[in-house]
Amino acid sequence: MKPLIARIKPANGFSKVLYIIFNVLLPLVVFALVRTDFVQLALAIILLSKWRMFAVRPRFWLANVRANAVDIIVSVSFLIFMVNSGSQLMQLVWMVAYIGWLVILKPASDSLLISMQALVGLVTGLMAVFVGWDAGPLYGLVFLTGLICYLSAHHFFDSFDEPYSKLLSYAWGYFGASLVWVLGHWLLYYGIIAQPVLLLTAIGFGLATLYYLDHHERLSLSVKRQFVFIMFAIVLIVLIFSDWGDKIV
Repeated sequence: MKPLIARIKPANGFSKVLYIIFNVLLPLVVFALVRTDFVQLALAIILLSKWRMFAVRPRFWLANVRANAVDIIVSVSFLIFMVNSGSQLMQLVWMVAYIGWLVILKPASDSLLISMQALVGLVTGLMAVFVGWDAGPLYGLVFLTGLICYLSAHHFFDSFDEPYSKLLSYAWGYFGASLVWVLGHWLLYYGIIAQPVLLLTAIGFGLATLYYLDHHERLSLSVKRQFVFIMFAIVLIVLIFSDWGDKIV
């Protein structure tokens, strides 16, 4: 006969169930608060859900904030999307996407899925900035874009133990901020997507893919040329065929 402790459900299994319940409940609560116009309370609940970052000695706080930055960016972005959605159906769509992020993608530890986390953080974060701050001062757009680019790049490179991760992350953040500083004077929109978001997503995805393939020794010269050509073509098409007026396209 097995010992009693072996017949009891493992603690990690029970914890996993609680974890899933909590991560499904959080988007539901945020959705309900947005529908009832308690947006500030929804934001507070999202931030309070990260309390474990500070349940350690203060010298680890900054590292924990940086490690959870992409999750915070994505969570706040989904809140902004819900607030700015024109219908309850779209708010439900964002809520389901938020649940998918918390339950499926966020817990992943594979390098490919961590790369996807960084990409989702970059795209949702930049979209949220230009949706919620489109009428704000340019320096705010520049700062937030640079910060999101830096944090998403740092999240990406950390999964590969890149020795120059900090330098490369700063470089990508500087590039994103510089691009917005230039294009912010002629800010164009394609539907709800701002031109800088489209360009940074295309360039960031291409560079990240090249790095990932090279890290796993699967990058051939032909593949490299194809990705460089595609990135160049997308940038060229966006720049040439844009109506360079201060209006929504």
